[in-house]
Amino acid sequence: MQLEIRPDPAEVGRARQWARSRLAGLGITADEPVAETVILLVSELVTNAVVHTDRPSLLRLFLPDAAPGAMPPVRLEVADTSTRAPVPRCADDDATGGRGLALVDCLADRWGWNAEGTGKNIWCELDRSAPPSASRTAAYENGHCPYGGFAFEAV
Repeated sequence: MQLEIRPDPAEVGRARQWARSRLAGLGITADEPVAETVILLVSELVTNAVVHTDRPSLLRLFLPDAAPGAMPPVRLEVADTSTRAPVPRCADDDATGGRGLALVDCLADRWGWNAEGTGKNIWCELDRSAPPSASRTAAYENGHCPYGGFAFEAV
């Protein structure tokens, strides 16, 4: 499943709405813990594409087929035509942005990026069957930022 994203900030809300409807169609209910995390990750990745590339992008949502009772991971991808690599950074206390990839790193079980065609693909995965791991969140306790000397606060 995929959605074309225009380089317009209004597209972030449209992407969240689209992702909610796709999750429901895949049997992931709004009260399932992974659902709102997926929506937050969609918001962060699409916002990054809109703000930092100023080019159209493509949002993809994958839920692989699985055996009955299995809960495969949910995978999100945002592909764009910019060759600029994503650079995680931490914002200082007064900044109004700069926390997106730090949130992705904290919330996703895995994330990364790779070259794709003439641009790149930023992806993340969430395991549906496991609670958030302590190792994912431990680095962020007390405002510690693994990307440099700056602290960040998720509000």
